[in-house]
Amino acid sequence: MPSICLYFQVHQPYRLRDLRIGDVGTMDLQYFDAEKNRSVFRKVAEKCYLPANAVLLELLNSHPDFRIAFSISGVFIDQCKEYGEDVLESFRKLAETGQVEFLAETYYHSLASLTSLTEFLEQVTLHVRTIEEYFGQTPKVFRNTELIFRNELAHVARLMGFQGILAEGADRILGDRSPNMLFAPPKFRLSAAQERVIRKFRPFGKAQKDIRILLKNYRLSDDVAFRFSDRSWIGFPLTADRFTDWLMGSGGCTTNLFMDYETFGEHQWADTGIFDFLRALPRIWEERGIATRTPSETIAAWNKIKQPTECFDAHEFLSWADHERDLSAWQGNLIQIAALQALHALEKPVKKTNDLRLIDTWRRLQSSDHFYYMCTKYWSDGDVHKYFSPYESPYEAYRRFSHALCDLRQMLEARPPDSPLPTPDP
Repeated sequence: MPSICLYFQVHQPYRLRDLRIGDVGTMDLQYFDAEKNRSVFRKVAEKCYLPANAVLLELLNSHPDFRIAFSISGVFIDQCKEYGEDVLESFRKLAETGQVEFLAETYYHSLASLTSLTEFLEQVTLHVRTIEEYFGQTPKVFRNTELIFRNELAHVARLMGFQGILAEGADRILGDRSPNMLFAPPKFRLSAAQERVIRKFRPFGKAQKDIRILLKNYRLSDDVAFRFSDRSWIGFPLTADRFTDWLMGSGGCTTNLFMDYETFGEHQWADTGIFDFLRALPRIWEERGIATRTPSETIAAWNKIKQPTECFDAHEFLSWADHERDLSAWQGNLIQIAALQALHALEKPVKKTNDLRLIDTWRRLQSSDHFYYMCTKYWSDGDVHKYFSPYESPYEAYRRFSHALCDLRQMLEARPPDSPLPTPDP
């Protein structure tokens, strides 16, 4: 009977304000809509974060063997400090139970793994240190932004010291195999230059010999995250008992249920019964002998039985998104590609300034959401992008982003070449 690995992604981007071309050169890095960001954060906090954390704290206290995991972006923690210390405290209370694992990711929920190894490593290291500071844990498992994955990335994470990495259980890689197993990447040797860069940013001090890949069971995860309240779905209404029947019939050693935390209360509103569904699961799982494990516990249990580990060979990039489960949600059209390339072309001049405020602003522009909002797909995938976007159209998202980028570039060009650099905060 498979165990359950239940993991939630927690993230909020900094949305851009209405930036006009006439504002370029006058913005002083004021690119983000503070009022909108505060409003969205507090709305989701009241609908999701606070009530869901209250339910989970109740469940963790009443079921000592219940386990869950979170990946919380650094920019979400930044917004907690600005708009929601009560939210941050509620996550700390979950951490104090000792039954919650926190994963590592890129601090700014960025696509840096596609553009710059150094920037990627800096962000992951910053995120690890932040999780240590706020939750008292050093992450052992890595979850890349948007579950973006390929073979090379698994070995980067392994050399950084991570025991495991999360990925999408994509059918085109699995074939007829089940996602309910642990996998390993094919043997792969990074270049000597890449290994030298990684050694500078290893948060744990020791590279791992092997790394395990935990694959999302997207069908069962999406039954909750996307289909729970869909009255036209054949599985409606989804009860905890019926869902558990499906879990027990899924086979393998672990069923990995990975989903956005906003599933609870925001995407699936409270009146759908989603909190009652969540509240019922641990009791039913205990009654049926189903264990829950965190990602690192799942890896430890797998390594203990010493079963042969099959290869998950992803030569191309995978992600969780859309029908294709590739990178097209973020770089599937010319405006997305142009925006991404232009932003990352500024890496050297931005970092050369040593200006922490400027670097932080540049990195906030890296959040994958900005490029997701520029997606121009149609049909069901397009509807999903439109649902999540705060803007009227993909072109409006690009307009605001490009104006911010123009202002940032102009600010860099206006700096005297021999001006003294600010001293970083200790």
